[in-house]
Amino acid sequence: MSIWWSLHLRREAASVPLARRLLLGTMESAGVDPDVSYDLSVALSEACANAVEHGGDTGRGGSSEAYRVTAYLDGEKCRIEVADSGPGFARTQAVRPAPAPVGSEHGRGLCLIQELADHVHIGNEPGRGGAVVRFDKILKWKSDPSLLTA
Repeated sequence: MSIWWSLHLRREAASVPLARRLLLGTMESAGVDPDVSYDLSVALSEACANAVEHGGDTGRGGSSEAYRVTAYLDGEKCRIEVADSGPGFARTQAVRPAPAPVGSEHGRGLCLIQELADHVHIGNEPGRGGAVVRFDKILKWKSDPSLLTA
């Protein structure tokens, strides 16, 4: 089975649970194991929260009010990409996100995504600017998928 969708969301906190619910619904309908679905939904939430907080325009025209989420379920893999139009990542962040200082309330999202996904790419959109977080995970399936009974 192959499923893909793409959302253009406003940079508002309310957009994060919307993207998460869509992903979880897609995974449930496809018969993906709930533990894998949960890991991917947490990683997606972190990537979206990062785009909402840091994905604003830095004075160069264009739309700074939106970011894009794209999800692909194809065969045994799910790939998710979150892209914004902000200033992008500093070179050191894109290579290896540094853990947040102890006691900090922010700065753990990229490290968490790396722990939850099988492969992660953190970088900047070539030619357009803005950050892109892309991650994928090998899927496991429910032993009795509900998709066949619907």
